[in-house]
Amino acid sequence: MDLYVTNPGPIDESVLYDQDKHVSSAVWEGQERGALRCHEHTSKLDQWALTPKQLELVHKAGFGYLRLIPAISLDNPLISALVERWRRETNTFHLNVGEMTVTLEDVAYLLGLAIDGEPVMGVTYTTCDSVCEKLLGKAPDSGYTSGGMVKLSWLKESFSHCPEDAPMEEIECHTRAYLLYLVGSTIFSTTTGNKVPVMYLPLFENFDQAGKHAWGAAALSFLYRALGNASLKSQSTVSGCLTLLQCWSYYHLDIGRPKLNQDPFHVPFPLVLKWKGKQSGPTANRDLMFYRKALDSLKSCDVEWLPYINIDNRIIPEDIKSSLIVGRSKTMLICFDKAERHLPDRCLRQYGMNQSIPEDVQRWERKSRGVDGGVDLSGKMELELNEWLDRRLNIVEGDEGVEESEYMQWYMKITRRFVGRLLPLSSEFQRMHAALRDIAHIADTVSTQGMDSQQMESVTRIRYIVHECLRDQVGTSMLVSGIPQVEHRKRIRGKERVRRKSIGKRKRKDDPVQCQATSEGDPDQSQLCSAAGEIDYSQLCLTDGEVDDLQLCHAGSAGVDAQLHTTIEVDGTPLCLPTDEVDDTETCIGVTEVDDSQVCHAAMKDEVQAVSQSPLETSEDVVQHNSYSIVV
Repeated sequence: MDLYVTNPGPIDESVLYDQDKHVSSAVWEGQERGALRCHEHTSKLDQWALTPKQLELVHKAGFGYLRLIPAISLDNPLISALVERWRRETNTFHLNVGEMTVTLEDVAYLLGLAIDGEPVMGVTYTTCDSVCEKLLGKAPDSGYTSGGMVKLSWLKESFSHCPEDAPMEEIECHTRAYLLYLVGSTIFSTTTGNKVPVMYLPLFENFDQAGKHAWGAAALSFLYRALGNASLKSQSTVSGCLTLLQCWSYYHLDIGRPKLNQDPFHVPFPLVLKWKGKQSGPTANRDLMFYRKALDSLKSCDVEWLPYINIDNRIIPEDIKSSLIVGRSKTMLICFDKAERHLPDRCLRQYGMNQSIPEDVQRWERKSRGVDGGVDLSGKMELELNEWLDRRLNIVEGDEGVEESEYMQWYMKITRRFVGRLLPLSSEFQRMHAALRDIAHIADTVSTQGMDSQQMESVTRIRYIVHECLRDQVGTSMLVSGIPQVEHRKRIRGKERVRRKSIGKRKRKDDPVQCQATSEGDPDQSQLCSAAGEIDYSQLCLTDGEVDDLQLCHAGSAGVDAQLHTTIEVDGTPLCLPTDEVDDTETCIGVTEVDDSQVCHAAMKDEVQAVSQSPLETSEDVVQHNSYSIVV
């Protein structure tokens, strides 16, 4: 466990080769991006009034079950924590118990979409007019379009109510508009917020033909790509079918799972409907940090590997049952230009099999190939299409003789075990600093008697490196000392900066010097104040007296603002900057950015005084640097 305090993994970077780009690297360094903005646009789906003829066409096209799924309130912090665990190198969640993922089988059970059939692919468009005029009967105004995308609001305003006595051609146009709205607000929702590409529209020209497409595989490809993008440290949004992701988590992980106000043993199909309606359960303090810690400490008892095993088999449609074998296919998932690998061999326990060490994942470059209008992507994605055509030839099988302990030993080396730190940055800095001082002590006191020249050179090199590290950490130690209080005193400090700036007006040379404590709630904070050239040296504490040249310097002239300088030199190395680089309106030196104490003094006309001549006293609350310490 001590290894993961400072190295959360991966130890072996052969699998997670993009770790530097992943959000977990930023989180580990203290760069929080907060909860992601989750884009799914299902709130107005119930405003569509479909006629019986329209419902028949929707069912033919393969969306009879998807349309039954209501808007489910998204848990943004839960989704964000899951994204932090997603790895696009393997298209899986890397958890402490092993890899897990949303599989084709999950899509079939949860959404009721076809996972077997023709790939969802066609022609790209950069404008909307021609295709909308042909298949919807009219084109949107320019204010409702953006390139090859149309606003969802235009589709709803124009086609949400189809007359009962409308001719068949008009019914088909209204139904195509609904299907485009349906996929654009659910399985293919984008980060644009309210638009959907019209390239899906030609796939609904013939409703019977539309029903032959593997819409579930396309939905999963789209979600994989969205999760991969959102897992990068530079991103702040996530899209795709987030209802699928959240309900997958409810079924598989006992984290954030709400309590149902209905009979859990009578679940309608599709299985997402289990979480329909009002739910109850604790919601306080369930923020991103809560879920991150829960996932970091996940245990096997928190995982449901086979959540559908007790589902009444009679509620599963026959066409879904017959295609479940494809749920174990190691293949390429396709949704137009988005091609993503489906790797069930990495998650065999989700199929009731023992997990073995999986094969290496072949690296593939993700490209957006739909750049020009009128481009048929089938001619540009031959390799991906051939892999999908062979999907039934690549069904993964388990091995009952496999010892999962071997897999876990391998997995712990290649995974990122923790996202959040087990210890705060300040504690880790103190541990590291203490270890460096111990190493320095050993290197300084070890006897070289009996060593050969190479061994003596190694000891000398170790001594040099560790002392250089300790010297470099002086400035860092001052900053880290304040880390545990950053969140606690964030608002207070903001108010203090405003207050300090408001009182830091131009002073006349005869004005009395004001020194104000940084923390209103701690009046006993140490202060180093000077007035009329006097310094209270009793407030400056050093240990061992090994500071070679600790000085306070001042430059200024009568009638103008005093310009204060504080220079701390150790072995000739300056450690603090002039205060004019912080804020020339403040009379207090910028130590307040380090801790809650202040070091203040008035403008002095006297010559530079060396602090090293002042009385010295020891203190326990110090930041140590090798053999000396400074109160900050």
